[in-house]
Amino acid sequence: MNIDFLINKFNSIKKDEAIVYQNKPYTYGWLIDRIEFWSKKLNIKKKSVVALESDFTPDSIAMFLMLVKNNNIIVPLSSASESNKINFLDISKSHYTIKNNEVINLIRSDSHEYYKKLNKKNTAGLVVFSSGSTGESKASVHDMMPILNKFKVPKRKYRSLIFLLFDHLGGINTMLYSLSNGGCLIIPEQRNPKYVLETIQDHNVELLPTTPSFLNIMIFSELYKKYDLSSLKIISYGTEIMHEHTLNKLNEIFPNVKLLQTYGLSELGVMRSKSESNNSLWVKIGGEQFKTRVIKNKLEIKSDSAMLGYLNADSPFTNDGWFKTNDLVETKDEYFKILGRQSEIINVGGEKVYPSEIENLLLQMNEIEDVSIFSEKNMILGNIVCAKIKLKNDILQKTFKQMLKLFCKGKIEKYKIPMKLYFSDNVYNNRYKKIRRI
Repeated sequence: MNIDFLINKFNSIKKDEAIVYQNKPYTYGWLIDRIEFWSKKLNIKKKSVVALESDFTPDSIAMFLMLVKNNNIIVPLSSASESNKINFLDISKSHYTIKNNEVINLIRSDSHEYYKKLNKKNTAGLVVFSSGSTGESKASVHDMMPILNKFKVPKRKYRSLIFLLFDHLGGINTMLYSLSNGGCLIIPEQRNPKYVLETIQDHNVELLPTTPSFLNIMIFSELYKKYDLSSLKIISYGTEIMHEHTLNKLNEIFPNVKLLQTYGLSELGVMRSKSESNNSLWVKIGGEQFKTRVIKNKLEIKSDSAMLGYLNADSPFTNDGWFKTNDLVETKDEYFKILGRQSEIINVGGEKVYPSEIENLLLQMNEIEDVSIFSEKNMILGNIVCAKIKLKNDILQKTFKQMLKLFCKGKIEKYKIPMKLYFSDNVYNNRYKKIRRI
């Protein structure tokens, strides 16, 4: 059975805290009972495709594990996916959806070749949609067995705050890591600096997995000064580029906390990683299940836990099974420095511009709280560099444009200086990732 090793673990620590939600603890014994409860109450047909509409709660975690045990193909949909829900249900060909703890039969009988492969293997599956930050969301189909196999070897347990969402492989990875090692998952009521920091203090959180955008917001808020965060041991960050400016600030604020860069993709899962040091953007990625290579400065990965393929796009794998990440990288011995996605690189009159380089520079301006760099088409240059900026105060925008030009002069080439500025209170989406468009 898919989750026998997890159930055995839970049985050995029944009285230990598994989850804390709305300040209430739930034990591993409760989780075992709840998996059985939902199995009987929902009575879902084995091997069917089931959308699970929820954010992280004790019951959504129990239902997720119940569906794995039932060899279902799970389509998690968090509240962040609400606007795309109908489209996602259609693309995933879901037979049922579970919402508010009730089952709705979608009266659909069609399937997909990847689902048939999973059913033939008698294993659970997982469908994860990409964020769609640079285009249409892609639906990755995974076999749950290779994903679960990563958690069979015991590792250190932590009290972990679960920040990444229920339909994000990073969030699912945090959940499975914590539960497989007998740790405690702490679910914050809200995902803003005040609630997250308050939760860390009140529940002695040791591990915070999050995004660079959230960390930058937290730094600017200065709310970290108001809470006792001494329980924190590790802050892991991923899903987007970390800026050197932000990383240096984190080192100043948390000198005794390990800062760990992670690397993962919807198509591959989350890989083991090791930062060169707390203040370094160089990272070693891989592990037993992963191989890496660089072709024309682009990272390619071969993984035992790679997806079977997309439901709504062509295969991104090479003929010999390597996944083309389209991440541009620099290499140093066994370490990589992620420069950005090929799709995000801006070509200005034949010159390449990396958004992260410009963002890192502009974050050093006292007037800027956050910034996102992207491109717009231009008849003469092909593309121009644009910036969406969140200012720290109500400084006159026309005055600021001149200030930005003066600040950049002599620090970067002229073609890299943003030609268009857009001012906004929000430069990131509801997943705390940079929005690289208007």
